[in-house]
Amino acid sequence: MGTKNFIQREALVCAPNYTPLPVVLSQGKGAWLWDIEGRKYLDMMSAYSAMSFGHCHPRLVKALTQQAQKVTLTSRAFYTDQLAPFLERACALSGFDMGLPMNTGAEAVETALKIARRWGYEVKGIPEDKAEIIVAANNFHGRTTTIISFSTEALYRKDFGPFTPGFKIIPFGDAEALEKAITPHTCAFLVEPVQGEAGIIVPSEGWLQDIRRICTKHNILLILDEVQSGLGRTGKMFAFQHENIMPDMLLLGKGLGGGMMPISLVLSRRDILSLMTPGSHGSTFGGNPLACAVAYEALCLLEEERLDQHSAELGSYMLERLRCIHSPLIKEVRGKGLWAGVEFYPERVSAREICEKLLLKSVLSKETHGTVVRFAPPLIITKEELDFGLDAFEGILSGPHVL
Repeated sequence: MGTKNFIQREALVCAPNYTPLPVVLSQGKGAWLWDIEGRKYLDMMSAYSAMSFGHCHPRLVKALTQQAQKVTLTSRAFYTDQLAPFLERACALSGFDMGLPMNTGAEAVETALKIARRWGYEVKGIPEDKAEIIVAANNFHGRTTTIISFSTEALYRKDFGPFTPGFKIIPFGDAEALEKAITPHTCAFLVEPVQGEAGIIVPSEGWLQDIRRICTKHNILLILDEVQSGLGRTGKMFAFQHENIMPDMLLLGKGLGGGMMPISLVLSRRDILSLMTPGSHGSTFGGNPLACAVAYEALCLLEEERLDQHSAELGSYMLERLRCIHSPLIKEVRGKGLWAGVEFYPERVSAREICEKLLLKSVLSKETHGTVVRFAPPLIITKEELDFGLDAFEGILSGPHVL
C-alpha cells in the first residue's frame, strides 16, 4: 500500500485533529526516519523534544525490553523496585527533594495546579476556593479542559467552554506585570522558561531572576513547565540553570521517556509535595515500572553522554548558521541550544509551505502558528547530520520558486 492510500485509510478512521505532512513513517534509527516506500529523512523535530535521544537508542531499547519481560504494571497500589531508583536519579539531577510521576506533560501541569492550590489553602492561608494562579499569554501547557481555560489561543478554546476559573494572564517576559497581578489570593506563577509552541520565544536575560525574586517576595510558588525545554534541550540540563535560579516546582515530560514510554514528573521540595496525602491524586499508569525503567536509563544517558553540553555546542552552531541566512522571507531567528524557531513574513510565505519543501529535501520539521518553522533535532545528532538539514533549509530559501 502506497503513501496516498495509507493517508486515505487513516482519514477514514482517525479524528482529524492533526494535519500531518504527507509522509507515512515506518522506521527510525538515531536522527533518521524512513517512510513506507523506503525514503530516508532527517528528523529535525524530535516529536517536540520527546525523541531527544533519537530513534531506537540501543540502551533505551534494552532497558525497555528487559523490564517488559519482568513486570510492566502493578499500579501504585503496591511498591515496585523501579520507582525509587528513577526518582532518586531525577532528584539528584535537578536538586529537588521529591517527585510525583504521571504520564503526560498535561497531566504534570494539572498535578502542579492541584498542588499549588492545596499549598495556597493549607500553607499560605488563602480562603477556600479563592486561589489564583498567574500564567503567561501565548502559553502552551497542554489541551485539557482546565489548561485551555487559561490559553490565549482561540483555536484551543473554541466550543470547549465553560472554562475553569482561577487564572490571570499576563504578558510573557514581563516581570513588572507579574508583580502588579499578584494579590493576597495568588498562590503560584506557572510559566515556560522558553515558550515552545508559541514559536521558541526566549525571554530577555535576567527575567528568570526577576520572577524568582518577585515570587519569593510575595510568597507565591514559581512553577516552571520544562516539558519541552528541560533535559538538555536549551544547552543546560534545565533552562532555569541559565540564570542560576531554582523554581519551587519543575515539570518534566516528553524526553523523560526516551521516546519509548509516556512519563512525566512534578519535582518539588518535601514540604510542598508532602501535602499530597493518600487519595488526593493518582493515576493507574503513573510511575509504572516499565516507564520508570526507561526514564532512569534516559537520565543516565543524558548525564553520561553530556548531551546538554552537546546541545549547547551544536545549538550555537545551528543558530549562527540560521542567522547567517539572508532571505527577504525571514523575519526573525530565535533559539537556545538545539532549539530554534525561524519566523517568516506571513504575507510572503507560509511556514507550512517551507516544511512541505523541506519534506521533498528529506528533512522533517513542523510549523507553528502558520509563521514559524521549528528545529529541535535529537540531542544525539552529529554536526554532519545537522549540516544536511541546514543545507536543505538554506537551499530552499535561496530558490526563486519560494518567492
